[in-house]
Amino acid sequence: MEDLPEELFAEFLKRITRTSDLNSLSLVSKRLYKIEADQRGAIHVGCGLCPATEALTSLCTRFPNLCKVEIDYSGWTAGHGNQLDNQGLSVLSSHCPSLASLGLSFCSYIDDSGLGYLACSKKLASLRLTSTPNITSRGLLTVSVHCQSLSALHIIDCNKGVGSKDWLEYLGSVGSLEELVVKNCEGISQDDLLKFDSGWINLQKFVFEIKKRFFRNRWAGPNGGYDPSYDPHSLNMYDFSCENMKDLKLGSIEIATGKGLRFLLGRCKALEKLCLEYVRGLNDNDLIALSQSCNNLKSISLSLDPQYYHDDFRTAFTDNSLKALALSCPMLETVELTFADCSPMYPSEIGFTRKGLVALIQSCPIRVLVLRRANFFNDKGMKALSSAPLLETLEIVDCEAITNAGLGFIVHAPCLINLTLLCEGVTDVGVSKLAHSQKLESLIIERCCCVSEQAVRGAARSVQYSESVSHSELEKLFMSS
Repeated sequence: MEDLPEELFAEFLKRITRTSDLNSLSLVSKRLYKIEADQRGAIHVGCGLCPATEALTSLCTRFPNLCKVEIDYSGWTAGHGNQLDNQGLSVLSSHCPSLASLGLSFCSYIDDSGLGYLACSKKLASLRLTSTPNITSRGLLTVSVHCQSLSALHIIDCNKGVGSKDWLEYLGSVGSLEELVVKNCEGISQDDLLKFDSGWINLQKFVFEIKKRFFRNRWAGPNGGYDPSYDPHSLNMYDFSCENMKDLKLGSIEIATGKGLRFLLGRCKALEKLCLEYVRGLNDNDLIALSQSCNNLKSISLSLDPQYYHDDFRTAFTDNSLKALALSCPMLETVELTFADCSPMYPSEIGFTRKGLVALIQSCPIRVLVLRRANFFNDKGMKALSSAPLLETLEIVDCEAITNAGLGFIVHAPCLINLTLLCEGVTDVGVSKLAHSQKLESLIIERCCCVSEQAVRGAARSVQYSESVSHSELEKLFMSS
């Protein structure tokens, strides 16, 4: 083995992805130890880094070509010893000349002075800050000015100290940022983000979410959020260009007529992926405008709850939006619809109908369909899905009108290979139809109280069965409740 060319060793090491395997392999010989160390491009460290600065220095010395570093102190307690502080970032900037991506999570010992050391990291292209309470706008401005290669910035769960907008204005004027993610930051509002100004034109991914979900009283009066005269095509007071935006997600925000981030929905011509989670103030006009300008749209995810629209109490969009998507988005492959606080007793609280959704699926090359609490969708809808020529993945969660008959229909879908069910209306009888077809590669059944573990055995190549809901699905259900 020692006689093998170094290039062959390097190629061999590239095929090993697990850190534990790389660590074990490096112990085989001194030569492998050196080659692996030179080859290592990423590390993920946290509570086990003790003493923190000395341990990080040792790692950076051993791995001189690190380009990605993740420092994560989630779950940290005083018993773990001191966290990495500002001096740790000084070590990174001086020992890692190739550093291009840095993530700091729950790092409470690092403040703006620490970020100042990153001014020496000229290749830094991506910075992700999660729950870093002592970092403020001052530190962000320092990074923005000195790290001229910065193209991706994530700010998540940061405090009000990030409220000053100088860094946004600077990054907007430079125009180098391609990815901006802002989640749960109390100090940053829609109006603040508008100061990004001309920077929108180069942005390819944008995420803006806030912590608060809107809670409404079912019996309260109209909230005035609907303006049928609003035209997203018209020029408003924030006429920015965002023609390169490919990925857009807005969550738990309220959008006023002609103001805020609403302009994005009519001007993202290159958009491929859209996610709207409980955004207040939108209506059919917004999705129609988006559909007509985004012919490349491939994925849409909508999380909706009922709102007052003059005399109507329903979700924001109707079949008119689905019709616009069907007519103008010929590349649409993934549709995800989640509904919250919609009573099965009042189907009209959901603006979509079964016929509208079926028409969309028949018009577009839908491969993935996810329906959560879609009370309007029933066995007739499943029958229509059975003729969907490209449907590969179907996820049905808490859709009360789906029964065994629906499963009997869906087994005939020509390309269906992945099925997820969380439905109380199906039993072993319906699952037996899936097992008999022998078409599925993956079957996930959770919280279906009338389905037994024995019934799902052999129903697919890969079967996951649980009487309770999984952690990931629990998070989705919690967010929609």
